[in-house]
Amino acid sequence: MDMDDKIEELVFCACRKAVWILCFNAENYYNFLAFVSAVEEINNSSEILPNLTLGFHIYNSYNYPLLILRAAMNIFSQMDTPVINYNCKTSGTLAAIIEGLPAEESNLLSNVLSIYHYPQISYTSQNHFMSDVIKFPYLYQTMPSIFKISTGIVKLLKHFNWIWVGIIAPDDDSSLRFVQILKGGIEQNGACIEFIEIFSHIHALPQERIDKINETIHKSSTNVIIGHFNTENSWNRFGVINILEIPGKVWITITDTDFPSSYPVEISFKNNTLLFTRVKKNIPSFLKFTREVNPIMFPNGSIIKDWWTSLCNNQCPQSIKRSCSADEDPTIPFPCDYTYFANSYNIYNAVYALAHALKYMLFSGTGNITMWNGDHLRLSDYLPWEFHHYLKNVHFKNILDEEIMFDENGDLPIDYSIINLIFLPNGTLKHEIVGSYKPYAPPGEDFTVNEKVIVWEAAFTQTPPQSRCTQSCAPGFRKLPREGQPVCCYDCIPCPDGHISNQTDMENCIRCPEDQWPNEKRDVCIPKMINLLSHEESLGIVLTLISIFFFLITAVILGIFIKYQDTPIVRSNNRNLSYILLVSLMLCFLCSLIFLGRPEKVTCVLRQTAFGITFSISLSSVLAKTITVVIAFQTTKPGSKLRKWMGSRVSYSIVLSCSLLQVLFCLVWLGTAPPFPHVNMQAEDGTIQIECNEGSIIAFYCVLGYLGFLAGISFIVAFLARNLPDSFNEAKYITFSMLVFCSVWVSFIPTYLSTRGKYMVAVEIFAILASSAGILGCIFIPKCYIILLRPDRNNRKYITKNKLT
Repeated sequence: MDMDDKIEELVFCACRKAVWILCFNAENYYNFLAFVSAVEEINNSSEILPNLTLGFHIYNSYNYPLLILRAAMNIFSQMDTPVINYNCKTSGTLAAIIEGLPAEESNLLSNVLSIYHYPQISYTSQNHFMSDVIKFPYLYQTMPSIFKISTGIVKLLKHFNWIWVGIIAPDDDSSLRFVQILKGGIEQNGACIEFIEIFSHIHALPQERIDKINETIHKSSTNVIIGHFNTENSWNRFGVINILEIPGKVWITITDTDFPSSYPVEISFKNNTLLFTRVKKNIPSFLKFTREVNPIMFPNGSIIKDWWTSLCNNQCPQSIKRSCSADEDPTIPFPCDYTYFANSYNIYNAVYALAHALKYMLFSGTGNITMWNGDHLRLSDYLPWEFHHYLKNVHFKNILDEEIMFDENGDLPIDYSIINLIFLPNGTLKHEIVGSYKPYAPPGEDFTVNEKVIVWEAAFTQTPPQSRCTQSCAPGFRKLPREGQPVCCYDCIPCPDGHISNQTDMENCIRCPEDQWPNEKRDVCIPKMINLLSHEESLGIVLTLISIFFFLITAVILGIFIKYQDTPIVRSNNRNLSYILLVSLMLCFLCSLIFLGRPEKVTCVLRQTAFGITFSISLSSVLAKTITVVIAFQTTKPGSKLRKWMGSRVSYSIVLSCSLLQVLFCLVWLGTAPPFPHVNMQAEDGTIQIECNEGSIIAFYCVLGYLGFLAGISFIVAFLARNLPDSFNEAKYITFSMLVFCSVWVSFIPTYLSTRGKYMVAVEIFAILASSAGILGCIFIPKCYIILLRPDRNNRKYITKNKLT
């Protein structure tokens, strides 16, 4: 094959609108120049395809499906009037097709190309379905699928905690699939979608539809709206909504449209747009080619001539500004009004990927690029059958020193930039890169955002702005979903007792450990307070002082009775019983001290048994004194048979037998289910109650009931004997003492059952002290009054004739 032989790489560079006549498109002209530039650069290089020349044909579909099919037939037959399965051209071999069609048209073309197995390289398509290598085995894309873009958007929403969004997209298959994938990703991450608005990607929007979308946007409560404008056509159709002028809304826009670097100052665009787009770069050789190439070698026309002349404008960046003659008047500035010059970067990589694959196919083996000679079979024998193997495995570095290769799905791994569109007051648009998404990077390194460089509009009261259906539930609260509404709409209710939430927006509260309790805000568990009646606290000190005080009073009274033991007032009603009663009362006052302090095994056993036995001795003594009064009265009657029961033996027998019965109850209690110390963590919120468990509540109430029985008998007997003669008037005081005793213990039971912890112990101590003090005061204080203050009444004559007052 000589130097004139060439591989004709037919390039199907489809435009959204007619390029040459109907409507000139500056971006598509950049695409055209980028393609020509790459082909010329490869042909001028002796390292890639020596002795071979790449040729090309460019077809325009005019954005019409039938013309796409016709162009495909023209490509295969190499004739203006195509003949299916016949190629009348004798020179040049078709290697592949590079196209820039929308996803639906790209799919249509792929169905035709798959018949002939020709490679198809798309530099714009982002159709998720077309990444299926089984259905589209010959398709290669320099743009990744929309599935990867949706994942990056979900990460962006999650980063800013935007969980309440809206979606707007055209109704083409690619966009609808994108909405479906994005919706699933958003909902899987706990966010919700307030609305989804779909508009036609073909027909102009009627005014009613525009008004409806405007109303939806303005009435929505979401502050974040995702717009999928994958083509310039869809962006222009939706542009009538003026989305960039709506305040208080963050727009996450997915588009490859290259926004102009200037805008009319009179339009009040808002700094509320985050542009999610593939990484765009400029190829230096392409910019140099555009500056220096002679336009005469390209199709001519008045619009195209103006396009080239406009590159002389002083406002053009130096990287692309041309040197023009004085007679050239740059009146149209639009070619310089683009930052990344359309798809020049993707087209450059597509052409070079094709060239390197051809190189590997033709010169593989020894690596000697001079191996190509006439001994080889015809090039058509290699294409396209063996070409796919080399195209799938192509791997090279482009002019920017970037690794270029196709993945297993035929996609070129490309990163995404997150760009903040900043509209400056002077009418210029600044593209500020604020983050990136790298789908092929390791987890944790694939997504970055620099919040500090993002410029938000003044309408946002909080930066970064929030987008929620309801306000976040602060720690200490949990979410309660609202019936019939999305999960992002909820009410905040406080955590129940014993539970906390230490993060915002928790679904469920966390139960605190058994020995801990929530703090006041219910956002952290703190150790429970130890609840016991100690000697150190004020209540314990007061009860201790009262117990000691009454103990000393009782001891003093006992001393008085011992000192004046031979006086009539002491000797009346059996002074030995009085001594026993006073000693037992002293023990009652002292046993109340056992209830104070941390419960231990010994103290728990002694508490109720000591209390029960000492009180049974006291009440037995009172009962014996009461019965003694009755018997003494009866013996004064002539012929009484009770005279033989007079004397101390009967009284001692009553005290001993009644006390021994209580001792028996206590022994049975201790033998079956004795009291024991117990750490109660559930009885009262926020406290750990260290208490004595009664062991057997039945035994406890049996002991208490027996004391009530003794008190009741004493009260009844004393009440019946209250009107006996003056010398036996002690029965009245016993009646009052038992009335006080019974009143205290009857009121004790409900109070005891309604309290917990140390207050339950305090109630029992109070009942012991009050009932003991009642007995002491009612029985012995009147006698002490006579002994100490009225000694003149302390004689036999007075006692038998006057009342004890």
